[in-house]
Amino acid sequence: MVSAGDFKNGLTIELEDNVYQIVEFQHVKPGKGAAFVRTKLKNIKNGGVIEKSFRPTEKFENAHIDRKDMQYLYNDGDLYHFMDAETYDQIALSKDEIGDSLKFVKENETVKVCSHRGSVFAIEPPLTVELQIIETEPGFKGDTATGATKPATVETGAVVNVPLFVNQDDTIKIDTRTGDYISRV
Repeated sequence: MVSAGDFKNGLTIELEDNVYQIVEFQHVKPGKGAAFVRTKLKNIKNGGVIEKSFRPTEKFENAHIDRKDMQYLYNDGDLYHFMDAETYDQIALSKDEIGDSLKFVKENETVKVCSHRGSVFAIEPPLTVELQIIETEPGFKGDTATGATKPATVETGAVVNVPLFVNQDDTIKIDTRTGDYISRV
């Protein structure tokens, strides 16, 4: 149990049969009346953000989030298959549960599977990945003064904006959180 007076950014709590992560909090002590804690909470299952105020003495159940390294094996249309590297147990998740979190992940790569009480709610890809460009238009010298980009399709099918000097069949490093080009490998 954690009280509202002990909130910290990143803490996960159970509230109204949902799991929320504290994005922002502020202890407020008005001139008149009792003190309260103003918070911004993110629902970790659907991503929605709400604002709520609590009395500092209110208590909440800590939500324990399991993050397990699993290997992404393959997808067979509707289902994505993952394997625990330690126990070799396999799980299959639907496209709705995955969302677009695997758009930069190749088969046989390790991802973090996040679950709460055995229910998987998110897949966290590695922070950076190296992927080969399978299709892009050639860039020409003199097209621009500074910083122009062009779209490039990588081997997973995702489209990334890359600088003009990057060519087809180059391998590039991508930040999976933003989908931005980092460097050529």
